[in-house]
Amino acid sequence: MKVSAVDLNLLAVLDAILQTGSVRRAAEQVGITKPAMSHALSRLREQVGDPVLVRAGQEWHLSERAIAMRDHVREVAEKAKGLLSREAAFDPAKSGREFRIHATDHMLALLGTGIGAALAREAPACSLRFLPIQGDDASPLRGGQIDLALGVFPDLPPEFRTQALFQERFACVVRKGHPRVEGKMNLKCFLEMKHVLVAPRGRSGSTVDTALAARGLARKVTRFVPYFVVALDLVSRTDCVLTVSERLATAYAERFGLQVLKPPIALPAYTICQVWHPRVDADPSHRWLRRLVVQVAAELTGKPARKAKG
Repeated sequence: MKVSAVDLNLLAVLDAILQTGSVRRAAEQVGITKPAMSHALSRLREQVGDPVLVRAGQEWHLSERAIAMRDHVREVAEKAKGLLSREAAFDPAKSGREFRIHATDHMLALLGTGIGAALAREAPACSLRFLPIQGDDASPLRGGQIDLALGVFPDLPPEFRTQALFQERFACVVRKGHPRVEGKMNLKCFLEMKHVLVAPRGRSGSTVDTALAARGLARKVTRFVPYFVVALDLVSRTDCVLTVSERLATAYAERFGLQVLKPPIALPAYTICQVWHPRVDADPSHRWLRRLVVQVAAELTGKPARKAKG
């Protein structure tokens, strides 16, 4: 098909159908009547050589090709909208926007209150929706369901923008009055104890296990939990040991009655980042949110964040 024959007016139609999976809802999203959307869908099917929507019993479903192109079409549509729209200034004091952030309870414990307080000062009508980290961090960011993600992201594709906020070091925690540990812990004791592992994405393995394996050693993990604060509480009620962020352990040590100890094996520091998709890189409200997160992180650590990558 020649480029001149491509009807770019159908891009908004295609994006709406791919996002909603419904002619009626797509018509409402674009702002046209349902018959007009049905007519546009017919032209779209001819344009792309695919049914896009197919009937299965009493329901309609996206075709396989439609599913495959959904994220890419969304990105193209957003870029086109940005190119053709005048950038509006963002006034946080007047905005009522909701920001959606993926974060572990580790991040919420260290940054959540600060971000909320800064938002209340600068954008009192805005709201925050914190959602748990998922096994697939990329898709919600690509699809626009999430604005920002906070945490550790070693496996994201290189297309994403990443900004380091601060570094974390590991510490071990056990309950005060532990029968085997008082003030310090050696490697022999560490290996003999039962361990709690926090796995926000539900995966096995960790930095601790990697470091031990490099020395031909292994520990016994008997509790896998998805939340850091729950793990701290669990350790406070048992004779287990937990290896966790030193900053988080120190913050909760008094509340849970915990000893914070130096790990008996060398463990590398790790970097806490904020991550976003490049399609929102230039969005004024998103830039404002990222600056706010950087400010809160700097207040936590006393150090400025590094420049974004990607």
